[in-house]
Amino acid sequence: MKNALNDPHNVLENWDANSVDPCGWRMVTCSQDGYVSVLGLPSLSLSGTLSPGIGNLTNLQSVLLQNNEITGSIPAVIGKLEKLETLDLSNNQLTGEIPTSVGDLKNLNYLRLNNNSLSGTIPDSLSNVQSLTLVDLAFNNFSGSLPKISARTFKAIVPLSIQSRCHSHLTFLKANGSESGSKHHFAIAFGGSFGGVFSIVVVVGLLVWWRYRRNQQIFFDVNELRVATDHFNPKNILGKGGFGIVYKGRLNNGTVVAVKRLKDYNAVGGEIQFQTEVELISLAVHRNLLRLWGFCSTENERLLIYPYMSNGSVASRLKGMDI
Repeated sequence: MKNALNDPHNVLENWDANSVDPCGWRMVTCSQDGYVSVLGLPSLSLSGTLSPGIGNLTNLQSVLLQNNEITGSIPAVIGKLEKLETLDLSNNQLTGEIPTSVGDLKNLNYLRLNNNSLSGTIPDSLSNVQSLTLVDLAFNNFSGSLPKISARTFKAIVPLSIQSRCHSHLTFLKANGSESGSKHHFAIAFGGSFGGVFSIVVVVGLLVWWRYRRNQQIFFDVNELRVATDHFNPKNILGKGGFGIVYKGRLNNGTVVAVKRLKDYNAVGGEIQFQTEVELISLAVHRNLLRLWGFCSTENERLLIYPYMSNGSVASRLKGMDI
């Protein structure tokens, strides 16, 4: 692997091919039984290619190579890493297709391939990975359709570069089984050119408001959110913060929601920060935290949608109390 990578900062200097114990190498973590379990090389300006030799590290649980300049394709031998839980190759210069062998990664939780130059179709084998909680394929050049992916409980986030509206007809399956058991939250992120239909010039997103009410999928577009908040009328403001303003809104079906309108999204790094915030919030599960229902990212708006809480904010409840 070292020979296939260009290491301008000599981070891999102590990677000695003649060493029998790689556990002392930089950026390498080993399990208690002495096997390499984590390969963490993010943001090190690495270039070159990802060697097929990675397939020999069959005890890997995490591969973190994001924010580098790695080129070439994803080696098909990646499917041999049966214990892999996290694969992050985002923000590189990878090309080619996603290998079908990703479907063999039965323990994979997080798959991030966003911000590369990957193309082709998304392999149907991805639907075999039932443990997924986050798949981010944004800002690539994929074509075709999304494979049907099943999960016990859904949270779908699918930002797409489209011309004028925030909606999608992507289909997700609800797996059989009791809803009273452990919950599985599934988030998907897409972007860039998808299906040869969407623009790669205008950075526009997709709102997916996903809830199950009598096993139905409900989708809303950005115009509905504007109407719901009376075009973000100041009289509907619920609160303000450093990240944006929260408005009360009423949808066509009578559902009352809280719409957070973000600011400073055009700042340097703002779009990446927004995507990260959405992913993290959508996966957060706690009885004292509001669940993110959906979001919308268009050329002019960044919106987060939450359930409306009629009792006000924490600050309003604490005001006047002796603490």
